[in-house]
Amino acid sequence: MGNTPVQYHTEWPSIRDQVSAEEWQARLDLAACYRLIDAFGMADMIYNHITLRIPGTDHLLINLYGLLYKEITATSLAKIDVEGNILWKPDTDYGINKSGYVIHGAIHKARPDVAAVIHTHTRAGMAVASMTCGVLPLTQTSMRFVGHIGYHGYEGPAIDLSERERIVADLGPHDALVMNNHGLLTCGATLPQAFNTMYQLELACRAQVDAMAARTELAVPSDETLAKTAHLYQPGARRPYGVLEWHALLRMLAAEQKNSGYPPYWV
Repeated sequence: MGNTPVQYHTEWPSIRDQVSAEEWQARLDLAACYRLIDAFGMADMIYNHITLRIPGTDHLLINLYGLLYKEITATSLAKIDVEGNILWKPDTDYGINKSGYVIHGAIHKARPDVAAVIHTHTRAGMAVASMTCGVLPLTQTSMRFVGHIGYHGYEGPAIDLSERERIVADLGPHDALVMNNHGLLTCGATLPQAFNTMYQLELACRAQVDAMAARTELAVPSDETLAKTAHLYQPGARRPYGVLEWHALLRMLAAEQKNSGYPPYWV
């Protein structure tokens, strides 16, 4: 019993030739997104999740529980169904975190318009999630979320399947959710859109924490200006989120990969 070696290595042969072109592209995009969350200071060691639906299926890709975001690759991602059953994963003793499919699976199941879900535990995100005021419209960045964000009350670690319907109800039609006393969540019709929304929500929280820490009177624009600004920053009002910057971000990852010491995300 105690003599069986534990398989915690991460040297797996690429599965590019074993999956469809659509699944491999989804794996590439998701692995890149994990690296980007790390690059922009939004990772929490091995915790949290980003999930992506494989096009044309009800199957999701999710990280193995035990890998840093900066070492996740296209091949290392596990494939699960919306109930959390593992359909495929690398030959390893790493599994998946139950909270990943309790939260993410619920949203994917209830929102067919959602392809990707991102959940974080950042310092600024947790700080704002602990404030009764929620996200304040103090900056142009935060005004994007006026009338377009949900709030979910804390019920303990997300391992109770009965919490799923309440998470979905509190998210509603929005692409952003503050999980009180917990963290932030965003989703989107595409992975670049979900990442863009999380980046902006995180930036809004960082600015709010800084402004409130300054202990001075805070300036909030008129309701009319807030409504106008929020409308103009919705994905359908001008252009979809994430389209312009995504390839630039991938180029950034490729450039930084040369000196990272970690395997490239595209293997």
